[in-house]
This record gives sequence, structure tokens and C-alpha cells, in this order.
Amino acid sequence: MNALARAPVTAYIALGANLGDPQATILKVLTDLALIDGISLIKRSGLYLTAPLDANGPDYVNAVVEIQTILTAPALLAQLQALEQIAGRQRPFRNAPRTLDLDLLTYGDARIQSEALTIPHPRMGERAFVLVPLAEIAPFMVSADQLRRVSDQLVKLVAEC
Repeated sequence: MNALARAPVTAYIALGANLGDPQATILKVLTDLALIDGISLIKRSGLYLTAPLDANGPDYVNAVVEIQTILTAPALLAQLQALEQIAGRQRPFRNAPRTLDLDLLTYGDARIQSEALTIPHPRMGERAFVLVPLAEIAPFMVSADQLRRVSDQLVKLVAEC
């Protein structure tokens, strides 16, 4: 399988962490993402503190980035999962606290449904920790109605990037 797309594609990635030093982890992965061949970091949101959703554990630090990539969606996902592994990500159970979580939200205008990958991310519209930072860097992608539906989920800006 060819790991390269035919032309650069804009993709959005959600970043989150709530174990260790989450803010330092997110800042490091922002640098690491920009160093991957085939990925250009275009925009990044501020860092947001959020309570766990459908999970337990400490609060999360979340952000969203816009990238341009020549990697295919599966190749990009593999790179994201490699960064999670480097950060010590373990998956003992669904929604477990994590050192790093990287979710591929969109990949151009692609619609992908496979065992390994669903694009657009199926729950992004239900999560303030995705929609608020996404609206910061790509307001055209988030409607006022979407933000209204998640307004009961507290999201606090803790650092601008």
C-alpha cells in the first residue's frame, strides 16, 4: 500500500492527555508532529483544560491542530499511534486515563469507514474539548448550534500556543 496521498490534504487532529504532565506532553507532541516527513503543521489551538467525558481520572489538557499532509489517512493514523506509543499510551480499557490521545478528526473531505479508522471522527460533534479548540482555528467547521449542544461541558483556556 502506498503511504503517500496524491496531493496535500488538510487534516485536523485532536490532542489530549491527562496523565503525567499533560501540558508538557501536548507541547512536545506539537513539535514531534511537525518533524514527521509528509506533515506540515499549519495551525494550532490554545491548550484547554477539560473534565473527563464518559471517563474517570484527572482533568485533560486538549488542543486541535490543522495539518497539511501527503500521507494517506491510514499512514497518518499509524504515525499518530506511533507518537502515542512513544508517550507511553496504554489501552487497558475504553476511555482509560492516558498519557496521550491523538484522534484524526477529518482528512480533507474524505468519508472513511473501516475497522481501524472512521473519518470524520464519529463523536467529534459531541465533545466540547474538540469543538471549542477546532472553532478557534477553523471557525467555518463548527456551527453555533454544535457549540450550544455541548455548552454544558466545561472547557477552560489555560495557554495560548
